[in-house]
Amino acid sequence: MPLDIDTSNLEVKEEYFMPSTIETIDGALTEYLKDLKIFTDTNEGRKSVPVIWTSAERTFQVKDNKDLRDSNGILIKPVITIERVGITKNLDDKGLIYANVPPVNDAQGGVVTIARKIKQDKTSNFANADALRRHKQKNFRTRKAKKVVYETITIPLPVYIQANYSVTLYSEYQQQINEMISPFITRPGNINAVSLRKDGHSYEAFINSDFTQNNNLAALSSEERKYETKISIKVIGYLVGDDKNQEQPKIVRRQNAVEVKIPRERVIYGDINDIIKGGFYKE
Repeated sequence: MPLDIDTSNLEVKEEYFMPSTIETIDGALTEYLKDLKIFTDTNEGRKSVPVIWTSAERTFQVKDNKDLRDSNGILIKPVITIERVGITKNLDDKGLIYANVPPVNDAQGGVVTIARKIKQDKTSNFANADALRRHKQKNFRTRKAKKVVYETITIPLPVYIQANYSVTLYSEYQQQINEMISPFITRPGNINAVSLRKDGHSYEAFINSDFTQNNNLAALSSEERKYETKISIKVIGYLVGDDKNQEQPKIVRRQNAVEVKIPRERVIYGDINDIIKGGFYKE
């Protein structure tokens, strides 16, 4: 019967972790814009304004969605588009103090500890061995385990970046563009910063206070009428690992040593007793 160890006084911590990548930051901003749940009045009633990306691979997916384009392939308004216009590795936005900690110099690496838990099976094995040696009983109860094996989980060092995005609002009517702009102004309150979250990671986004507006009404041409507003958003985020190019594991598990044993060096001939008179070890 294995030893029942009281671990109530031992801290056990477990965390769910997904790597933070550029795609994660993109997804966090996209989810925030979709969570705004922007609606506006159209010729077909009040409808939700779709949020799409303008990059090449995402544009290909949008073309297959008939709800976003008409029979001529023209994007149906109103719509909100997102484009990442640049990434800056700016340590000034990290804070007053930052440090570059190199990874552990082995095949696994790892720098930052995100979780720590007790290895119950190995801790019980050590406790049972001690109980058998001291009390001649394998399942002898003890109040506190003296040799506790912890499993520590580490990840690579987070590298902070600044991702810049251009969010564009398109509509056919002035009333529509007014309804679409309002949530970007009012939802953050009297500040221009909002929190983004995805896969357990948190980022901070700053909405530019200037909302650049453009339309083609002054041209008096036969072109399709459109209203356009551009909003610049800066996201302070971080990357953990090299994404799919990561050679070392993204999550490293290590276990601590609970005892250190130094074997005695012996000679082949003329071995001398370890203990001399008086009970002291012979140097």
